[in-house]
Amino acid sequence: MLRPWAALWIPAVLLCRAVAQYSSDQCSWRGSGLSHESHRRDVEQVYLRCSQGSLEWLYPTGAIIVNLRPNTERSTEHMAGLHVCIKPHAYSKGSHVYLEHNGDLRLLLAEKDQLQGTVHCFSLAEGALFVEAVPQTDISRRITAFQYELVSSQGPGAHMYPYLHPESVTCKPCSDEEVLMAVCTSDFAGSGILRSVASGTDDHSAVVVTLSRLFRQKSGVFAWGGAKGRGWGGRINVPAQCTLHPGGDEYLLTGSIYFGEAWLGCAPRYKDFLKLYITAQRAGTNPCEIDTD
Repeated sequence: MLRPWAALWIPAVLLCRAVAQYSSDQCSWRGSGLSHESHRRDVEQVYLRCSQGSLEWLYPTGAIIVNLRPNTERSTEHMAGLHVCIKPHAYSKGSHVYLEHNGDLRLLLAEKDQLQGTVHCFSLAEGALFVEAVPQTDISRRITAFQYELVSSQGPGAHMYPYLHPESVTCKPCSDEEVLMAVCTSDFAGSGILRSVASGTDDHSAVVVTLSRLFRQKSGVFAWGGAKGRGWGGRINVPAQCTLHPGGDEYLLTGSIYFGEAWLGCAPRYKDFLKLYITAQRAGTNPCEIDTD
């Protein structure tokens, strides 16, 4: 709901000065409120066109509108499933973050909540980010800073990311088709064992794993040198609602990388995956080929 005083910002949104600052790669933006400190009611437009990046606003005054879009043309159907996730830095302060859509503001992240560094997601169709400076007599040592990522709510394992579906995270197994697609398209895919459950948060726990095979990984979240120097070791985040039992069976482990951390997606027993993969290989229906030896 639009707060009574917030209506004062709307004309400024429409008449904002043409002084918006842009990054050279359009992925990240860094600006300073001192550039218009004498115009504390100014609203600047920021346009970011990448799948991930960051924003850093030093000495915030006035407000900025952050318009986030992918850097490629996408179908309307695909855009409907696209979400923006932001993760504030623990030192972030000086602003409240709202969602702005057709002149209405909805609080997404209050200033006091940013020090927790918790991820917050919203649908791209819900609007732009409206970052409003908290009025201060002294703006020194105040920086609003967060990372952002564009995340699809569709595809294998997407239902396991708790910040996309905070009220409806499910731990249901992936279908055969989803498993075969996950091993080809996930940010990471490998086979290994669950060693232990490390400490986590109310939203998730972290599982220590050792992978004997690593088919793919988007970034170096798994490092060579698992148990006794064999395999790749690392941690995979699992929603708190999902129960895992370390030890025992070997699993196919797939998932996504969000803000530099691995999140579990499809994870059938490896022997069950092998049967499924070999059957699909013989039928010529595999979406990709991997070395299972």
